[in-house]
Amino acid sequence: MERSAIIVAGGSGKRMGAPVPKQFLLLGGKPVLCRTIEAFRRFDSAMQLVVVLPTEQIEPWRELCSKHGFTPAHTVVPGGPERFHSVREGLRQVRHDGLVAVHDGVRPLVSTELIGRCFEAGATHGGAIPVVPVPASVREVEGLRSRAVDRSKLRMVQTPQCFALPLLRKAFELPYDPAFTDEATLVERTGTSVHLVEGEEANIKITTSVDMVVAEALLSIPE
Repeated sequence: MERSAIIVAGGSGKRMGAPVPKQFLLLGGKPVLCRTIEAFRRFDSAMQLVVVLPTEQIEPWRELCSKHGFTPAHTVVPGGPERFHSVREGLRQVRHDGLVAVHDGVRPLVSTELIGRCFEAGATHGGAIPVVPVPASVREVEGLRSRAVDRSKLRMVQTPQCFALPLLRKAFELPYDPAFTDEATLVERTGTSVHLVEGEEANIKITTSVDMVVAEALLSIPE
């Protein structure tokens, strides 16, 4: 079964206070997005990779690739105003009817094993997403009131989220809704359930400067 991956990289770096988008920041001397692409290339050196970037970031990305001698094959397409639109643009580049993974461009530490588990579960169940337990106590807030929530019933969602392409294409025929948070949310609106896969604590999403420090530390751990 053919496989593709859509890597969505739409960050600006504002929350980091960084002068460049967070996916372009150096992690272990290499741009974050380069490490993300390399993770999928290690899993499958021949699979189609589609990278979705804001239009104004495409040329700086090409310059960054040239500067770092980064040559792994990938297609770059301009994204849209929201994640929904960006993933949809990436989806249009995928021509087969096999499996597709949608992954955050700023999750560079995803392992080959996790990518494999998600694709395998996607092939079996039609749709699969990695999740990890919630490590801290959680409260639900409504106005001035709050209540404790049983965290054992909650999971934090990661990527890659893997789907059979006909299913994901059907989901993206739905109109955009601001409540859309990830691909699984959209697929469930078609009436299809999504299978949960064991994720990885190290598969962090880099959003703040603290995340960069954690990622650097994780990267330095010997395999």
